[in-house]
Amino acid sequence: MTTTDSKRIGLALAGGGPLGAIYEIGALCALDESFVGVDFTRLDGYVGVSAGGFIAAGLANGITPRQLCTSFILNQGPDDDVIHPGLFVQPAWREYARRLAMLPALVAHAAWDYAFERRSLLTALERLGRALPAGLFGHEALERQVARMLSAPGRSNDFRQVARPLVIVATDLDSGQSAPFGRPGWEHVPISRAVAASAALPGLFPPVPIDGRCYVDGALKKTLHTRVLLDLDMDLVLCLNPLVPFESGHLGRHATPTARAGQRIPRLADGGLPVVLSQTFRTLIHSRLELGMRGYEQTHPDTEIVLFEPDQRDPEMFLANTFGYSQRRAMAEHAYQQTRADLRARRETLAPRLAAHGIRLDDAALDDETRRLIPLKRRERPARGATAKAMRRLDEVLDELERRLAAAR
Repeated sequence: MTTTDSKRIGLALAGGGPLGAIYEIGALCALDESFVGVDFTRLDGYVGVSAGGFIAAGLANGITPRQLCTSFILNQGPDDDVIHPGLFVQPAWREYARRLAMLPALVAHAAWDYAFERRSLLTALERLGRALPAGLFGHEALERQVARMLSAPGRSNDFRQVARPLVIVATDLDSGQSAPFGRPGWEHVPISRAVAASAALPGLFPPVPIDGRCYVDGALKKTLHTRVLLDLDMDLVLCLNPLVPFESGHLGRHATPTARAGQRIPRLADGGLPVVLSQTFRTLIHSRLELGMRGYEQTHPDTEIVLFEPDQRDPEMFLANTFGYSQRRAMAEHAYQQTRADLRARRETLAPRLAAHGIRLDDAALDDETRRLIPLKRRERPARGATAKAMRRLDEVLDELERRLAAAR
């Protein structure tokens, strides 16, 4: 039960690796302090995919967005709660050893096929592909840390013991079907194991074995899996999606001066293969998200769905290095401030939609220019003065005008 007595409110969190978690934590902190009438640790349902699964598990266990920021972004607080970036890049030693042990037999079979079965050299070499690891990084360290975090007093690593409905979605590698861990028939799996499976992006992490099946990233099937909450008869579903395609050459008004001065890739093709692949992946998953949202409007017209995501014209999230400690802090702050700016720009349209579900926007908090997620260092100074305030307000008005023109078109 939420803090609103008559409306059921759910939260859907998409994936996106460490960067996705950074964005969602920063955005959630902004929403948490700006929404009056709702407690993000007492919602009526949570669904998470990949990095979103980790955050959803924390919220459903009573960990506030600010506490998640302290443990994941600042690496402070109790040792059991701290999620170090290094947990995501632990070599998959077991996978390496298992594949290496297969190599002698595979080489012998390949040589036999080539020498005696008259197979082509390429066909013989294809057999050796089985010796390649299914992932570079292991999930064990992250899984153990999530299990420790959820085993603290007042929390649980068992879906059946969590007070709020929680679903973490992975994908069955052998069938391609979604695996909604936490739903009836899937609730016996430990939450930490489900988080590891949902975050196992193919190529980076080996599939996670559960009950004789292999599971990988839940985003392979859908981006948000919002339907899980819609089927639970939610009145309002808040959605966060951290990965959007970048509109190169069109910097958003909320981009920082550093981003404006340092945008090194006016054309994404100039950034090479990593940038091209990143843009391709973001475009694919975002197109699925847009298609799904349009479908939900038809199948669940009585449910209000509100989506929050980064500005597609802002290069900060696209060019971020999520494993640098200082940049992780900067990205979280950027997501926090960008979400606050988004709320101010959409205030006139969002306020009545949220009010229908017992949520009020805290105008004083939104308009407080001194609010920050990460404390300022001594050498940093925020922009001040009436001119800076007027320019920010102008940006917000122009953003809202653009949205209305786009809607009219």
